[in-house]
Amino acid sequence: MVSGAVQAPPSKSVAQRAIAMATLANGVTEIYNPGNSNDSKAAVEICRALGASIAEYPGKLVVTGGLQQPSQILNCGESGLGIRMFSAIASTFSAGVTLTGTGTLLKRPMQPIADALVQLGAACSTSSGFLPITVKGPINGGVANIDGSQGSQVLTGLLVASPLAKHDVTIRATKLKSVPYVHLTIQMMHDFGVEVDVGSDIDFHVRAKQRYAPCTYNVEGDWSGTAFMLVAGATAGEVEVKNLNPSSLQADRAIVDALVMAGATVDVEKNGVYVKRNKLSHFEFDATNCPDLFPPLVALASHCDGESKILGVSRLRVKESDRAATLVEEFAKLGIDIKIKDDLMVVQGGKVKSAWVHSHGDHRIAMACAVAALSGEGNLTIEGAESVSKSYPRFFDDLNSIMTNSSLNV
Repeated sequence: MVSGAVQAPPSKSVAQRAIAMATLANGVTEIYNPGNSNDSKAAVEICRALGASIAEYPGKLVVTGGLQQPSQILNCGESGLGIRMFSAIASTFSAGVTLTGTGTLLKRPMQPIADALVQLGAACSTSSGFLPITVKGPINGGVANIDGSQGSQVLTGLLVASPLAKHDVTIRATKLKSVPYVHLTIQMMHDFGVEVDVGSDIDFHVRAKQRYAPCTYNVEGDWSGTAFMLVAGATAGEVEVKNLNPSSLQADRAIVDALVMAGATVDVEKNGVYVKRNKLSHFEFDATNCPDLFPPLVALASHCDGESKILGVSRLRVKESDRAATLVEEFAKLGIDIKIKDDLMVVQGGKVKSAWVHSHGDHRIAMACAVAALSGEGNLTIEGAESVSKSYPRFFDDLNSIMTNSSLNV
């Protein structure tokens, strides 16, 4: 059982964008609530290598912007956003820059970003479509046509780097997914003084020679990590999560809609969300534009009567793990049956049982299994639970702080 209040972790997605834009700005930017996720730490080290001076204080980064040719390989850790964004930024230099990563990022395709940058005049090479990637600019500008069916991160990278091009940039994206995160990028660029002209959800124009401006920026709470805590309240008691912006452009804010559909008691407040357990029923939800919600949605569906259906499975194949297969495998150990039917995941609600599960190095799998087990029978052991440090280092501390009984071994 759970009961209590927690602070939402800072959004690593927002923090990485803010750190990058502050680096591109001429002057001093103060970033509040940057968090200490592994992805954000990687962004800090990359931006230092790119020429920024970054001082770290409790709850704050002070970034003095600057851009210079890096003298070392840039390591993005396991950040998918980081590799796409910093590859684009690095492609504005006239000499080659090599970027790499660690863990599961080494298995994720890099050819889409290379193909896009080549269209804008950069030279790019990969290792058979995977990391490391080497980019060499400058970006001339022009038109880039990209396939957005696997997400918005390539588009975000291009948008952030486009003001540094010699000439205007137009980006046309077909089959674009995760559109809310594109609007988040555009809003943050505006906050840092750069404008993007949006012709439609597939047509974006950036004027060359715009300059990022320093500012004071507060990183909002992370709806992706918070989703797990909210599901914990819906399935195992009651939880209040503070430091959440109900008007956020983060796509994963849609978890509130799913909780309401399932029958949980939900109260959205000015600076947070309160969720209380109620009788839960099966639901249908389209997660195509918010695929990171699949793991918490599966944890929620595990405790709902009947079959819940979640659309958008195709978005899960190239995450930190093949999340579709991993969710099926690990939740089967918990006694929950999941079937994949084309782009649809069908979860049969039931009673979660004792198990030993594996995160597969995926932070969201570890959190999903932990939350699902809160109202289960017996104990749960999670191998590889340290993977939560990628996005939510304090996850288990926060979870323990609201648990009235402990049945987790990590």
